[in-house]
Amino acid sequence: MRVLLSEGSGLTSRQVATRLGALGHHVEILSSTPFCLTRFTRHVRALHRVPRFADDPIAWFAAANRIARLRAIDVLLPTQEQVAVLSAQRSRLEVATVVPDFATLRRVQDKIEAWRTLLAIGIPQPASVVVRSKEDLAAIGQFPVFVKRAISTASAGVRRAATADELAAAAVALGLGTEELLVQTQASGPLAMVQALADRGRLVAHHANLRVVEGIGGGAAVKESIRLPKLDEYLQRLVRALDWHGPISMDVIVTGDGPLVIDVNPRLVEPINAHIAGVDLVGAMLELARGGHPPAVPTGQDGVRSRQLLLSVLGAAEHGRRGAVLHELIAALRCRGDYKDAAEELTPVDGDPIAALPVVLAVLATLIKPSLWRLFHAGATGPYSLTPEAWRKIISASER
Repeated sequence: MRVLLSEGSGLTSRQVATRLGALGHHVEILSSTPFCLTRFTRHVRALHRVPRFADDPIAWFAAANRIARLRAIDVLLPTQEQVAVLSAQRSRLEVATVVPDFATLRRVQDKIEAWRTLLAIGIPQPASVVVRSKEDLAAIGQFPVFVKRAISTASAGVRRAATADELAAAAVALGLGTEELLVQTQASGPLAMVQALADRGRLVAHHANLRVVEGIGGGAAVKESIRLPKLDEYLQRLVRALDWHGPISMDVIVTGDGPLVIDVNPRLVEPINAHIAGVDLVGAMLELARGGHPPAVPTGQDGVRSRQLLLSVLGAAEHGRRGAVLHELIAALRCRGDYKDAAEELTPVDGDPIAALPVVLAVLATLIKPSLWRLFHAGATGPYSLTPEAWRKIISASER
């Protein structure tokens, strides 16, 4: 099958390309830059340049639609924030895909709407409040908190505040006065990432993994699969209430009373740990995109570890120490400490030596100058970020 991925810069795209290649599919990618992460694998046959999604999502859609038609693509899989415009313009798309209805997507794409949706469904979250002005901040007395812009990607619109002064500064920096913000109390416990797939309100598969080692930008450098109590119940309730179709992901804080949801993404997120644990989200997603109805998949094995060495290296460099970069690299390569029994999920080199190139470049660059981690990080998320301006363009185009 000829599969086109909506973006080449993200971690999810890179992992999906690996899985699709292993399944024997022909994989091509869209990218606004020729030097994206997903290009560095033998599994990708072609890269097609498109307008930068963050700048003009409608121009991106037009280019993606044209390329899919000209390349005789069977399925266009949304692997990053492009799911928003693909959902909004689904009736104009000339290729199969898997996205929720746009009205449904709008209930979770916006962090404030997602909070309201989960609240109405009865899914636990940390204590939260919507603020519109500086006067609203005076009612917040419990710290620390996280201040969140309604639309943002990869934590770019999230600030932590430990005092009232920090709260005021964070809120102003995120646009208080011009847009609503969500202020959410910090919950105590480890972070887990949840991925799920639904077929018109029927839960097909789900998986959860703990962030064992934090990498650059809060990403998970090392993960471990986990079975969370009450998670199946919450996911069943969510996808049924929304009549959800396609993938959906959440970040949760694991507490003694069960998971608290702190973020929702209407797309797939980093599926390889799930695959190693026995849950093939990519294969089931592809079947959904082709109009099939995959059977429910059993919960995967818990305690399965995987790593993303690139995130480890860049996360160590983020702290500004060359020694930390070497320490993480050696620990991972020798499978010591947290890296013991952790399979590489992002850039596996077995039969794919070109996959090592991004890690090698990151190691060399950050050993020379640790601050160069910013270059890798900005290049990874910038092209596919959903900005407030891009979101407004998508909504406006859908209404026209």
